[in-house]
Amino acid sequence: MTPRRVAFFTDSFHEVNGVALTSREFVRFARRRSIPLLSVHAGATTRTAYQGSILTFEFDRGPVRWTLEKDLAIDFLSLRHRRRLTAVLKEFQPDLIHITGPGDAGILGALAAWQLKVPLAASWHTNLHEFAGRRLARFLSALPDAVRSRTVDLAERVALDRCLWFYGLAKVLFAPNPELVELLGRRTGKPAFLMARGIDTELFSPERRIRQDDAFVIGYVGRLSPEKNVRMLVDLDRSLASAGMRNYRFLVVGDGSERPWLRSVLPNAELPGILRGEELAAAYASMDAFVFPSFTDTFGNVVLEAMASGVPAVVASGGGPKFLVQNGATGYVASDLGEFSRAILQLYRDPHQRSEMAKQARDSVQRFSWNSVFEQVYGGYDACFENPLRSRSASRFLPGTAHSV
Repeated sequence: MTPRRVAFFTDSFHEVNGVALTSREFVRFARRRSIPLLSVHAGATTRTAYQGSILTFEFDRGPVRWTLEKDLAIDFLSLRHRRRLTAVLKEFQPDLIHITGPGDAGILGALAAWQLKVPLAASWHTNLHEFAGRRLARFLSALPDAVRSRTVDLAERVALDRCLWFYGLAKVLFAPNPELVELLGRRTGKPAFLMARGIDTELFSPERRIRQDDAFVIGYVGRLSPEKNVRMLVDLDRSLASAGMRNYRFLVVGDGSERPWLRSVLPNAELPGILRGEELAAAYASMDAFVFPSFTDTFGNVVLEAMASGVPAVVASGGGPKFLVQNGATGYVASDLGEFSRAILQLYRDPHQRSEMAKQARDSVQRFSWNSVFEQVYGGYDACFENPLRSRSASRFLPGTAHSV
């Protein structure tokens, strides 16, 4: 691992989501190793701060913004920070710039790399094209199914093409699951590497289980928004009830635009909002099964957290979470409502199997270390400094090795 000087531009840092968590852990890793790192992200005010080997430049997002959710926004006038940011970058003198996507910070980072003539690295964290598709489908709900489907498919293809063009500006790419590693390498011709996630197995542990009753608790943690497919929880409730399941309830942790609707139509659910730290860890450990119906997530940090807490996870067959679950051993991979329902019923009806799955789930996540994740990222940076022919050929070999996390 070569400890290069990295300017890290992330579109999410203080928020509660997987990108923000990964970004904060990246800064912690650099601080632990005393590696110089410049972290550029949005904050409450525009400021510069030093802490050990870490230099932080935070910029405020002004009123001219696009707000996707309460904790997700893009400042359309972020370029106003360029002059001050350029001075900070020239002082820091990065070897390379790493961006996390085509948001306001990512655009600032790409422009800075071009201006300073340093290599650009980019990590894919969010399937923005699918995000857009889910939102558009909801907006066009009044249209005939065929028309809506064609429109959404076209919008997703166009959005994916634009995202891939943007990522193609980088010399090296990172993605959180093998499918995306293969896609990025194939569509951009650039070297692409796996950038998985880590887990704190001391915080997230079965030891934190606290229960006041004997009800079977079905849990969900994450943003309550359309792209997470959280409305399926209501369909799941109806399916379980019609199958004769009794004495169960939902624990739905998180916030978002779908929360008021879920509260109104899911009467046997507790919706405590956003939880953090030990309170969140206790919520996970108190679940009997974890359900994650999103087909758009690229990794699924919450799935790791649930499994570390000794909770079998039932995840969708699309996206990254399916790579975390060993079907039938640590949980289940489900392709539709019927399979989700059958998986929960199996765990409900067979406590012994659920207990064995809980142990295996906990054991399976021990290999996910934040240190190893970021050591591999720094190793991937080396491709920015190799000769062009060697770098272009590297992506051909990555899909076969991408499963090693």
